[in-house]
Amino acid sequence: MDKALQDAQIKLSDVVSDLFGMSGRAMLDALVAGERNPRTLADLAKGNLVKMKPALIKALTGQFEDHHARLLRLLLGTVDHLTAQLGELDRLIARTLEEITTPPDRSGTGSEPATTVSARALAEKLDAVPGIVPATAQIILAEIGADMSRFPTPEHLVSWAKLCPRTIQSGAKNSTGPAGQGNPWLKGAFGEAANAAARTDTFLGARYRRIVKRRGHAKALVAVARSILVIAWHLINDPDASYQELGADWHRRHLDPARKTRDLVRQLQALGHQVVITPASA
Repeated sequence: MDKALQDAQIKLSDVVSDLFGMSGRAMLDALVAGERNPRTLADLAKGNLVKMKPALIKALTGQFEDHHARLLRLLLGTVDHLTAQLGELDRLIARTLEEITTPPDRSGTGSEPATTVSARALAEKLDAVPGIVPATAQIILAEIGADMSRFPTPEHLVSWAKLCPRTIQSGAKNSTGPAGQGNPWLKGAFGEAANAAARTDTFLGARYRRIVKRRGHAKALVAVARSILVIAWHLINDPDASYQELGADWHRRHLDPARKTRDLVRQLQALGHQVVITPASA
């Protein structure tokens, strides 16, 4: 679409971030309908684009001909067709999530009624975790389901998903190796979630920044992905659980002074210094 506009010297994408947003689509439809006046087209701007009318007028000034309009009509028809298909898939996914529920006997005990939770409600709970978006939550539920009885502990799920170091045994010697392949769709979703969470000012973002300094980017992402998967296990396993953000300063607030002191002393000694610890007065 943008290549067709550029061929007509229409630089709409330089001003409008989304050609298929409300303003961009209105201008494209007007161009296809035969409107060529840049000022009239710029008047179709909505929201924040209204104050950018001078730039829009300049961007919409070109040599847009009838053959460009025919091409845009075909392309917009393709966009509408694909958008309708995506909408139908979204409806199918939403209906499937409503049909999937947690086992009714997993939380009901004695005379208390058993609690069941739909996968749609679980997806909404997972969406609260930093890095997880609705599509990621749907992938998680599609791959591991809503029944956590097959994974007695979070460690079982982490091991199945191959988000932990692999144990390599040779005779009496045990060593660790890289994580295995695992489920490609699940690992891909958690990789994207970890990437997004690493850029946030949250507990998961702070965890990534702590690990990346000594272990590197790849291992830090796997560690964050593992943490997200453990959180997902608890949210799915417990119908009453909800995500609680610990805060980016959680590690600092729970710092062990003695351990931190030993680490700093060890670093200074490695640099050739002799360290004498003198506790400060109360």
